[in-house]
Amino acid sequence: METICLEDIKTNVEVATWEESVKVAGEILYKNGKITKDYILGMIETIKKLGPYAVIAPGIALPHARPEDGALKVGISIVVLNNPINFGSPNDPVKVVIAFSAPDKTSHVQLLQELAKLLSDEEIRGKLANAKTPQEVVEIIESFKSERSEERN
Repeated sequence: METICLEDIKTNVEVATWEESVKVAGEILYKNGKITKDYILGMIETIKKLGPYAVIAPGIALPHARPEDGALKVGISIVVLNNPINFGSPNDPVKVVIAFSAPDKTSHVQLLQELAKLLSDEEIRGKLANAKTPQEVVEIIESFKSERSEERN
């Protein structure tokens, strides 16, 4: 998986709506030079148009938009909310919002495969939802990655 840095993560975030949660996640990508501001609007509009497709697992949303909406580089941001919010999905309420960007239709495939492995683990989802600091989020992900590499050896 792409290396996740502390500046890619925000914890203890207070929002009132799913739109706000997507904006917070998008602002991280924007600040880190991964997207344009239009991409944030693209993520919100896509969810409004297609429904809560972004809620991919219990408590986890993975919003994204199309490359042409303003993706500059492959990027990821993780936002852990203080209080869960509803997107209108059977997997609500959402506590962790993971936004990603990709400048084309293929460069993010490996990232998504790694995320799928990570988020299929119920214990990991629970740990992420309860993480209190960006450092804790990084440690959870790094621990998962090292366990997986040990299993392969």
